[in-house]
Order: sequence, then C-alpha cells, then structure tokens
Amino acid sequence: MPSHLSEDRPAARPPGPGPVDTLLTRARRLKGDVDAARRGAPADGTDPEDRWQRALYDLTLHQLDDVGRYLAQLRDGPPGAGGPAPAGSSPSARTSLLSRVGSAEWNLLTDEATWSEELFRILGRDPGTAPLTLDELPSLVHEEDRPTLTGMVTDCLIDARPIDGEFRVVRPDGAVRTVHMMGEPVLGADGGTASMWAVLRDVSELRRCRRAVSESRASLRTARPAADPAGDRLATELRDAVRPVWRGSLRLPPAGPGALEVAALSLPASAAPGSGGDWYDAQHLPDGTVQLAVGDLTGQGIGVPSALAMLLGAVRALGTAGTAPGPLMACLNRLVDAAVHPVLGSALCLRYRPGSRSLVWAQAGHPAPLLFRDGTGRILDTPDGVLLGAAADPRFGEATTTLEAGDLLLLPTGGLLPGPSAAAGAHRLLALAPHLTRTTTAQDCVRAVAHELGEERREDDGCLLAARVTA
Repeated sequence: MPSHLSEDRPAARPPGPGPVDTLLTRARRLKGDVDAARRGAPADGTDPEDRWQRALYDLTLHQLDDVGRYLAQLRDGPPGAGGPAPAGSSPSARTSLLSRVGSAEWNLLTDEATWSEELFRILGRDPGTAPLTLDELPSLVHEEDRPTLTGMVTDCLIDARPIDGEFRVVRPDGAVRTVHMMGEPVLGADGGTASMWAVLRDVSELRRCRRAVSESRASLRTARPAADPAGDRLATELRDAVRPVWRGSLRLPPAGPGALEVAALSLPASAAPGSGGDWYDAQHLPDGTVQLAVGDLTGQGIGVPSALAMLLGAVRALGTAGTAPGPLMACLNRLVDAAVHPVLGSALCLRYRPGSRSLVWAQAGHPAPLLFRDGTGRILDTPDGVLLGAAADPRFGEATTTLEAGDLLLLPTGGLLPGPSAAAGAHRLLALAPHLTRTTTAQDCVRAVAHELGEERREDDGCLLAARVTA
C-alpha cells in the first residue's frame, strides 16, 4: 500500500489497460492450470491427505477467481462509468463481487462518516440510516475482535500507519461475517490527520475455505500416527537435531556495547505435536553483525525436516558470506522452488549492526517483527515479499530501522498465536507491552509470553525469538 495521502495530493491513477490485461491473462492461465490439477486429484474423500489436497485446491481457485475479477474491474473502470462488464463474467458475478467490497471515509474534523452502498450491505445495515462514526463502529464488531480494530485505528490516526487487518462483525440478523479492512490516514495542511479512508472486503467465504484446509490438515495429522508412527518420530528427531538449542539467553556478539541478548521459545501443536516446520536461528557473523531468522514450512513427514535442514544451512552460509537479507530471501526461494519435496514456507531475516544499532530486514510472507520501547509496542513496516516457493522470481524488498538501548524485538512464527488472523495475533502480543518492557532479560520476556500463551490450544507448532538491545 502506498504511503499516507494528503488532501491536496490525490491518489495515483490505476495502471493502463496494457499491464492489467497481461496480469489478467496470467491469472486466468494459472487458474486453468490449478483447476486441471484439481480435477486430476483423487476425489473419493476416504483418504485424509486427498481431502487436504482438494481443500487446498479449492482455496487456491477461490482466491484466483477473486484476483481475476478484481483485475477485470480495474481494467474496465469503476461501476457505472459506462465501461463493459468484465470479460468472461456475468452481471450477477460482477454484482456478487462488488457486494463483497465497500469503502468508507471518516472526517475527524467534522465527525462525519461516508459509506458506500456496498458497505451498508456487507455490514447488514439499512442504506437509509446514517453511517457509523469511528466511535460507533466497534458496536458492530465481535467482542473478541474489538481490541484488534481499536489497535489498527489508533495506529492509523496517531502514528499515520496504514490499516491492514481482519475482524468479525455481527450483523443485525445475527450472522457473523469476517471483514478485511485496508485504509490510510489523510493528512491536512498542518500535517495532522484530517480523515481516514478504508476499503472493507467480506472475506467470510475465503476464511471458510481456509478452515476447510485447516480441518482437513488436522484430520491428516490425526490419521498419520497410526499409519506411520516411526516416520513421524524420525521427522521429529531430525527437526530437533537441526534447530538450534541453547539454555537461557545468548549474547551476540559475546562482548561490546549494543549487543543483542537472545532467547527462544517453542510451543507444540495441541492435537499432534511433533514434526511441524517452525524454525529460528541466531548467528554472530564474521563482519561483527548479528543475524536473526525465523520461519515456517508447510507440510508433514520426512520432507519437512529435510527442507528445514537445507534452509537453515543456507541461511547460515549466506549470512556468513555477507549476503544481505533481501538477496538472501531470493536465494532461499530458489532453493525451495527446486527442492525434491515441494514445500511452501514463510521466512524473516534480520541483520543487526551493534555499533550503530541499525537493523535491516526482509520477509517472505511472514509476520513482521514487533518492536517494544518505553512501555508500548508496534509492528514494523513490512517490505515487499511473498511466500517461499510461491513464485519463480519474486522481488524481496528491505526495511531499515534504528534501535535503542533497552529495545525489545519479538519475532513470532504464525503458529504461535491462535486467532482469526496474523494481525489479531500480533495485537495480542502488543497488548503485553507494559509487562514485556519491564522484563530485564530476553529470557524473562520469553517466560512471560509462555505464561500468557502456553496453555492455549493451537493447531500448529509455534516459535518465538526474542532479542533485547543491551546498553
């Protein structure tokens, strides 16, 4: 998403039809390839692995279908502008698509709110009624998700941070829908926030598909111990052998100002603990910098620890060779893409220079680091990146920030935090900021997180790497 807007600088115009047509063609071809692969998959429903594969195919097709429709809408212009209906889609399909996407703007100076008709439909409200103000909006949100919405809006209005997260809304008829919200602040002439705009999308069907994937994966895990207990046991032993283990906190570099004190936490899945693909690593490099990395590989069985060993070896070797985080991610993506056992994975790599306390990092579809300072926490701005193995030659950007003595970094994997979305999980950790910033060591911080989350039920293994900047 671009940087925040100002009132006298309109948003950039969408790209011309040429690039959009090219993207649309690629999306349609990819959808056809996935559909062909799905038709070739077993469909009797008796094998847990077959059910898991078909659920993943269905999820992928659903998302590609939306991508194609959005690109067609972008090519043909706003509805009502006189353009033709998207090629290959019926009027009812376009209406269905638009009914899932609405927009809103809240003027902070006049306390006025403007909603599109589609947003009224998404939230189940009568278009003849007044749109809700920002103070009234949480009344529609599921009680468990209100802190998530409040945190996103506060970050947007106070820190001018873009909004990108999900929450559940309860419609007047009692139906619960999942909404994905993206927005930005609009700055006035004095540099203050004058209003906030947002695009809200009903992603309930997408989440239903993801739940089907998760449930089929859970049944696959349940079925496998009886089918191959020795193989799962071997996979677990291999994973534990390649993942670093240290007791207490680790200081990197061992001496000198500005060093990082590092500690790690690993929490197993509730239903079938064992051979998950979550990993972490901390390394003091020859040039005096410190490299931190975490990630997660999908799948089960012997192929996961095999890929994990390959990735960890590559991370350490490339770091020792001085490869920057962005190019390092690109190298990992090529390794995963060419692996014998196909996997997908997320990863996060940070390079820290103790002398200047500067931090450079890159990510591949992974939750962003959380930075805690002076009793508060925030999510670091995320550079470009996609899941490892999801594309042949993607671009991995880099982000930089400067740390201070006493700062605390948390690097969680996706399986650590149960919740409706990664954003909701991150805000749960951010809510611990007053307590975490009072801890004196990285190990104390890890214990605090384990105390808060250790008893919760989770579908996947989870890891956390904590790093505190010493004086």
